[in-house]
Amino acid sequence: MFNSLNNLLGRRAPQKGPPLYPETPASMSASVRNTPERRQTYSKIFRWRLPDGQTQEPATVEVVGSFTHWQRVPMLRDGTLDAWHVAVHHIVGNRTHHYMLLVDGQPVYDKTCDGLAVPHGPVEEQYQLMTDRGPRVFMLFAQAR
Repeated sequence: MFNSLNNLLGRRAPQKGPPLYPETPASMSASVRNTPERRQTYSKIFRWRLPDGQTQEPATVEVVGSFTHWQRVPMLRDGTLDAWHVAVHHIVGNRTHHYMLLVDGQPVYDKTCDGLAVPHGPVEEQYQLMTDRGPRVFMLFAQAR
């Protein structure tokens, strides 16, 4: 009776088992499947606060990374949160990105980073931060759903 009622209402009977995900046809090439329009992206809010004990505010706070093609993105001062922040949109998901926070043009530590990586290439080396283990840049694990 329920099947006939569902047919009458134009509904399908629920399927048993795991959810079904749409598959990409085998005839569709990999280059078509990975076009920018079909890539999963997400947004990330970057924040930075003055370190404890520091009272002088910097002139500029910026984020730069592989998701901005290493172009500087200025962060805005939020007096309510007493921090600088910026939302970066359209970050390509399901990959690891490298980035740095720059205060007055100098790299500073981001305590919310996902990890540290050895810089690759002259562009990343330009923004590297010196640590006890050598030069490093920050990692962002971009996981899209």
